Amino acid sequence: MHIATFLQDLAVIMIVAGIVTIIFHRLKQPVVLGYIIAGVILGPHTPPFSFIHDEAIIKTLAEIGVIFLMFSLGLEFSIPKLFRVGAAAFVAALAEITFMILIGYEIGRFFGWRPIDSLFLGAMLAISSTTIIIKALEELGKKKEEFSQLIFGILIIEDILAIGMLVLLSSIAVTGSINTVDVFITLGKLLTFLVVTLVIGILTIPRIITYVARFNSAEMLLITVLGFCFGFSLLVIKLDYSVALGAFLIGAIIAESREVKLIETLINPISNMFSAIFFVSIGLLVDPKIMLTYILPITIITMAVVIGKVLTCSLGAFLAGRGGQTSMRVGMGLAQIGEFSFIIASLGITLKVTSSFLYPIIVAVSAITTLLTPYLIKMADPLTAYLAKIMPQRISHIFSLYTTWLQNIKPKEGSVFLIQAVKKSILQIFINLILIIALFVAGSYFSHSMKYQILSLIDDKFQKALIWGIALIISLPFLIAIYRKLKGLSMIIAEITVKSNKAGEYNARMRNLISEVIPVVSMLGILLMLVALSASILPPFELLILVVAIAVIFTAFAWRWFIKLHSRLQIAFLDSLDKKD
Repeated sequence: MHIATFLQDLAVIMIVAGIVTIIFHRLKQPVVLGYIIAGVILGPHTPPFSFIHDEAIIKTLAEIGVIFLMFSLGLEFSIPKLFRVGAAAFVAALAEITFMILIGYEIGRFFGWRPIDSLFLGAMLAISSTTIIIKALEELGKKKEEFSQLIFGILIIEDILAIGMLVLLSSIAVTGSINTVDVFITLGKLLTFLVVTLVIGILTIPRIITYVARFNSAEMLLITVLGFCFGFSLLVIKLDYSVALGAFLIGAIIAESREVKLIETLINPISNMFSAIFFVSIGLLVDPKIMLTYILPITIITMAVVIGKVLTCSLGAFLAGRGGQTSMRVGMGLAQIGEFSFIIASLGITLKVTSSFLYPIIVAVSAITTLLTPYLIKMADPLTAYLAKIMPQRISHIFSLYTTWLQNIKPKEGSVFLIQAVKKSILQIFINLILIIALFVAGSYFSHSMKYQILSLIDDKFQKALIWGIALIISLPFLIAIYRKLKGLSMIIAEITVKSNKAGEYNARMRNLISEVIPVVSMLGILLMLVALSASILPPFELLILVVAIAVIFTAFAWRWFIKLHSRLQIAFLDSLDKKD
């Protein structure tokens, strides 16, 4: 009887969703909206009765849908593209998210809602819908245009910030307050987790997938990819992060494999099915009566989303040096909310911190803004022309001068290479430092988890010395890489700051002094930081000195080998990023 009930529910969902989406396709409307309306039709709040008998199973399938939805978004994510989109995407995304969180919170407080409801509302309004935007641009034939590329860059940054937002919202919901120290600690842990996961994942997983792909078996490749998807999502849950984070991250890592196009082809049918159930499940929660009751908040929030996102995204793109027409297209293209809003709303329900009325309100706002998206994109050019026509000539001239000035700002010919070298060195130092920190944090974790197992046979102080020493030895390639990069940076600093007309005959000595002092002082600072971070596994002072001395001797003998090892890892990492055939 149970299997019959499940099949009946699944059949009803698929049949109704199929009919509704066919209608929406014929009407040239996003199919996502069709799924939501199908859920409303089938839901318990729609007369005369509910078509769904076992909502618990549908909810479980919907959670799998979240995994596939975020995994698919990860497959579309490009790490190299993130570094190419430049300041325009970052400025626009940051301006949009900051403003929309504030305006959402203020709207909630205006209606007398609880602070936690208002905060979640602001977060729901902050992120635009990647799925809806990509489908809308594709249907309009504008996916390859300049403004579309900027939109994709903004969406990438939004996706990253949204993951951090999920983590922070979970923390705030549990503690009931916002603590600045806790926020920075949470962000630090998240950043460390992201960097370590991406570096290790990109070094290993694309190679495993390439090996599996050599067997020319679509079935084998699909099962392997699904194993990574579900396995990594489970690991992330065990680490107290959201399943959405795990699915997105593993998708982004697999996106760096050469077989990503084939993987997308294999995953899409499964992803479409479970994603459809996810969006239908959203509709199941919608109560039309509540929507009528809250018609005023829905109207005001919809207006805030459209006007707020158009203004902030357009202004952000313009301030970053994009022209008026491109900026307006960007703003009009991002004026909606979608899948991330539903995930944040689901988080609030799961944690039992948000009110029941919030979910149907946000679904209604998403449905309306989704309907408006294609029309807003089409209206961008006429609106830009109209604004240019009514704008005073002096203001228009100032805007034009600003855009021209910003676009013409270029570093001097001789300094281009220098700036790129400095940026690259700083990024490499940062990544290596994060990996080192992760090693010592992992050492602390395993020390506590194995305390009553194998290592319990060893005296506590020797146990700490062993674990701390192993973490230090494994960190040596990264520490040496940091030292070498600091050496290069300090030489550049010395060259720029010490001038022969000022230092005179001491010019060379001053440069040598600076190039030697900066790396040594920096490495001592890093060592002190590691000591502080690994306080729980820090051995007594005498053993600590012994461990450091052994590491120094080991470094002296294996210096070249460590450099070669790190170079191979770096080449392998860059090769994985440069994967598109």
